[in-house]
Amino acid sequence: MRRRAEQVDQTRQRIVEATVALHGSVGPAATTIAAIAEKAGVTRLTVYRHFPDDDALFGACSAHWIARQQLPDPGAWSQIGDPAARLRAGLADLYRFYRAGAGMLTGIYRDFTALPEAHQQRLRGRDSDLGDVLAAPFGGAEDDRRRLRAVIGHAASFWTWRSLCIDHGLADTEAVDAMTGMVLALTWAGQPARGR
Repeated sequence: MRRRAEQVDQTRQRIVEATVALHGSVGPAATTIAAIAEKAGVTRLTVYRHFPDDDALFGACSAHWIARQQLPDPGAWSQIGDPAARLRAGLADLYRFYRAGAGMLTGIYRDFTALPEAHQQRLRGRDSDLGDVLAAPFGGAEDDRRRLRAVIGHAASFWTWRSLCIDHGLADTEAVDAMTGMVLALTWAGQPARGR
């Protein structure tokens, strides 16, 4: 009985690892049950026995991949009271994470609409929460904060990091400096306008 349970667990693990590998190489949209089964060395029926729907399979894949990552730590950023220092620390942490997981994250964000709806909502919520933590110490009028939040959201985006660092060859630290400078320029530009 114990041996059978171990075999079931091993089979499930092979399926999860095959899914992670495919999501990281071809992306979720191009990952088929047939390809997962072939890579895991099982039948399609076995995959469906372990994961009856896309949500279950994607959830297991995500949990497995995330467990192996050093995730960004917005709790640590929120301890930094100075707006510029918090922004710089948060972007550095995010960009480190993006670089470490670039293969997987490219596929996930590129194929976003192919993800199960619950996972889309979680990613949107997480990205929004990270931006909120970075924007929290900045003051300003409501309209200024709306613009600031949009620019911080852009700076914190995976696609912004990818454009600056992968497509245009900046080091992560250079990208952090550029995005921090952009946000600070926006806050400084807004101050004199309010004083007039």
